[in-house]
Amino acid sequence: MYGYGNPYDDNEESIYKIIPPKQVHPEKPPMYKSSHKGSIPPTASTFGQVGTSHPMLTNLSGEAQDRVVGLKGHKDLGRAPGSLQPDPNRYLKKKSSSVPSLPTVKKDMPHLLQPTKLKPKNKPAVPQIKDTPIMNLVTSKNFVVANAVETILAAPKKTSQGAKDYLHKEDYGKVPKYLGHIKRDIDAEYEYIRQLQEQEEEQRSSNSRLLGDEEKHALIQGLKAKWEAINTDYQAITHLTVLDTMGKIRRKEKYEAELAQTEKDIEKLNRKSIFVDNCS
Repeated sequence: MYGYGNPYDDNEESIYKIIPPKQVHPEKPPMYKSSHKGSIPPTASTFGQVGTSHPMLTNLSGEAQDRVVGLKGHKDLGRAPGSLQPDPNRYLKKKSSSVPSLPTVKKDMPHLLQPTKLKPKNKPAVPQIKDTPIMNLVTSKNFVVANAVETILAAPKKTSQGAKDYLHKEDYGKVPKYLGHIKRDIDAEYEYIRQLQEQEEEQRSSNSRLLGDEEKHALIQGLKAKWEAINTDYQAITHLTVLDTMGKIRRKEKYEAELAQTEKDIEKLNRKSIFVDNCS
């Protein structure tokens, strides 16, 4: 009995399923092939940089044609899948250990067993018993006198022809030329400094004038009158022995400072020559 549902539904029975549909195989696209070489290192790669003196990233510009640091085994992407599985043919055998045995002289260092050539002795051999020294030799030569006579009669040593005699040089005892140049440079510098000082003095004299005797006398009299007025006010508070307020203390300090400054001004005006700047 056939159902009346959707004939294309896989969960329902249908007469249309008696003849299987024709299988359509999709057309396989062509394999993709990159235009870049496969040996070119990737841009900004971090592989293979650990433990080297190169920076952490390589081929930042993308123009490198070869790897800066060559591949080292399975350092980039690890070991192949399944390579770390145990091998049943390799097992720990009897009287074997994972620790390697120590090297032996006979197997690993046979060159140490070969006879070595002895170095020749630098010192002479020790005399034997049968070697008797020469004894009882006496000489009447006076070595002190002989050495003195040989030294006196010895001819002077000849000097080499290439030695220079500095006493016969053309410029011996003369002042070198470079010292003359240095002296002229120093004199020119002193002259330049003197001209600057003269210009500064002229400019200062043009901007100032000598204070006359009448003006000086009038200023001194004015300062003396000022000092008398300040001193009169100061004497009016000298009877106060207890300065119990800040106003009294400040007033006294003010009078004392004004009197000291006025005395300094009078002392300056008593000088012989006083220059005053010209007011613009």
